[in-house]
Amino acid sequence: MPVEKSLSFDITIYNSLDELKELDKSLMIQSIEARENAYAPYSKFNVGAAVYLENDEVVIGSNQENASYPSGLCAERVAVFQAGARFPGIKIKTIAITAASENYEVATPAAPCGNCRQAIFEYEFRQKEPIKLLLMGEVGQIVQCNSIADILPLGFSSTFLK
Repeated sequence: MPVEKSLSFDITIYNSLDELKELDKSLMIQSIEARENAYAPYSKFNVGAAVYLENDEVVIGSNQENASYPSGLCAERVAVFQAGARFPGIKIKTIAITAASENYEVATPAAPCGNCRQAIFEYEFRQKEPIKLLLMGEVGQIVQCNSIADILPLGFSSTFLK
């Protein structure tokens, strides 16, 4: 007999940056600034990420494309991997992510791609603590997820590799 299991999602929606707590607002502003340094000549889709660590450090990243798809790297992984390299063993508390396009106004919160979700999931698994995500387009609402599991409910971890 199958075991019933329900999935739940914990998402909060804010209508503007001004509704965020000061620390989260500052982090989102830093992700917007990081977005300005994106190298996205092919997709014209600029993404910025800012990672807040438990030691109060902030590490930023922006997407870096390459003509040889898919050898570029997303903003989220640039920031998360840089945080892991610079501050090994320090927990990630929050990641703010924002996106803008040169072709249209991004008014929908930009969620991480599948590769980035998996990378963030790995850090959550390693630190045994959820990572809060703040997701924003260029304008409009901001979505807060209290864990990557909110947008990757059936994540793959090392427990499958026994």
